[in-house]
Amino acid sequence: MILHQISPYIRVAMDNIVDRPWVIQERVLFDYELLYIMEGKIIVTIENEVYDGERGDIFLFRPKQKHKLVKVEGRRLRQPHIHFDFFYGEDSEKVKVSFRTLKEIAPEEQLLFRADIIEQMPVILPSRLRLRNPILIEKMLMDIIYEYETKMPFYEFKVKGMFIQLWIQLLRENYWSQNPHLETNMHALMHVKQYLMHNTNRKVSLDEIAKMSGISKHYLGRLFQKAFGMSPIQYHHLMRVHAARHLIQFTTDPLSVISEKMGFSNIHAFSRFFKTVEGISPSFYRSSES
Repeated sequence: MILHQISPYIRVAMDNIVDRPWVIQERVLFDYELLYIMEGKIIVTIENEVYDGERGDIFLFRPKQKHKLVKVEGRRLRQPHIHFDFFYGEDSEKVKVSFRTLKEIAPEEQLLFRADIIEQMPVILPSRLRLRNPILIEKMLMDIIYEYETKMPFYEFKVKGMFIQLWIQLLRENYWSQNPHLETNMHALMHVKQYLMHNTNRKVSLDEIAKMSGISKHYLGRLFQKAFGMSPIQYHHLMRVHAARHLIQFTTDPLSVISEKMGFSNIHAFSRFFKTVEGISPSFYRSSES
């Protein structure tokens, strides 16, 4: 997954306040930019799409993507923003913020355009995301800007981590907006997860889980799979193996005793289950301790 490879480089992070008429004419960027509307209104044109931006909106501009910004008259515009690469490269520090069209950028400069990997994301962030929880994103964004501007020792590492947290939160915001039924049922789904985590010493059925949650088993299975990428039973199997692995590694109980504690009829059934889920036998963890 592309998220495992990301090592962001923050090129610019600043809080910009504009009181006068203000326009950024059509341009393309070498890198990415996140632009958050904290106060005021703005008209944003991205390629051929026109957006009315207001507080709580966050815009994503991608490399080579033509766009134009126009402040709406009569109100102060406050727009914290970040220019960034998803990966640090040898030329990252050479890249500047562009205010030119693609035609105005020389062929040798075009080598500086970052690769656009948005389509490879597990959730594709749109050009504009209207935030459900702007206060949280606002704080995360302003914390990055503060860290970047104060430049305390090792700030480069800290802003990397802070940006990753911000990006994941944006992906989640977009995921919930695309799947509102998941957010509506998230409390029940988390209750199901807690139930499964606290009943690792025995086998549970989907009927039992559905009765406990008050959701029909077919709908529960679809919701859980969509929210967490696996079925409730698959999740329970992982939790049972995790609990068993802890006992194998951190106690001296024989494997036969552990299999009984985990609710298996015999060590053979336990070993088969463990190997099916984990890919290796339970004795692997015991022998690695000795």
